[in-house]
Amino acid sequence: MYIYPILFAIFFSFVGCSDSSGENATDPIVDVPDATDPEPIDPNRPWNLIWEDNFDSDLSQWNSWESGAFNNEVQYYRPEQLLLQDGILTIDVQRETITGANNPNDASPKEFQYVSGRIESKTTFGPSNGTGELEYRFMARIKMPAGNGMWPAFWSYGDPWPTKGEIDIIEARGNIPMQFSSNIFYGTEPGIPITDNANTVVEHEVEVDITADFHTYELIWTSNSLQIFFDDELLHTYNANPVNYIASLFGQKQKIVLNTAVGGFFFPNSSPASFADTAEMQVDWVRVYKR
Repeated sequence: MYIYPILFAIFFSFVGCSDSSGENATDPIVDVPDATDPEPIDPNRPWNLIWEDNFDSDLSQWNSWESGAFNNEVQYYRPEQLLLQDGILTIDVQRETITGANNPNDASPKEFQYVSGRIESKTTFGPSNGTGELEYRFMARIKMPAGNGMWPAFWSYGDPWPTKGEIDIIEARGNIPMQFSSNIFYGTEPGIPITDNANTVVEHEVEVDITADFHTYELIWTSNSLQIFFDDELLHTYNANPVNYIASLFGQKQKIVLNTAVGGFFFPNSSPASFADTAEMQVDWVRVYKR
């Protein structure tokens, strides 16, 4: 979701056993298995559900933004735009002129042309070398907002950005309802990403209108890969390499984010006058698993 904005290299060392024998020894050298070697990981082992929100009571598991954001966006986030009804979270986007804090790090007043909502989980998640922590799975069932200028997203990041990384599971444009993108950010200094969109942005074409109904979006995060799924279908695998810094994300913890931005750099050369006046992003549930 950020556009303006340690390498943890994982080495597995296997030390063989060898026998030293006398000068005239004739006994053959026999390799003895190391009894401390870990058992192979079962790829079909079950996932454990560790966190979820079905949006049937309140938003106590989330922090709600009340400020502007970044990326030259034109919306002001406020809790009033977050509605709960019948187990559905609705992020209500409206054209409305309002003055508020420029962004969470800058309280200076700024005029905005839209109001919208953004929530971030109070709990952070991410895989590590701990037992049962090797893989994480983020899932959400979402109906995306329709309309030019709408920029919905389901993503995760850690503070200070981008030193803990960012994973954009889905970013969509409301006027292109059969396409969305995923992306990765990472940097060693706050506010300075060292990833390059040319190496990380992946566009996904789908055969349905994602603004017309609910669909499931999913990330599986491991030490050396990120997998993006849509309605249980694998769309893309990011394999770790020196330019996407996926290996550096392993061991980090990130919070889950749901929001709808409006305009900004995601809609270059576009005037807010051409944007939809209203839109709704609806979320049925969010779940986190690990194994």
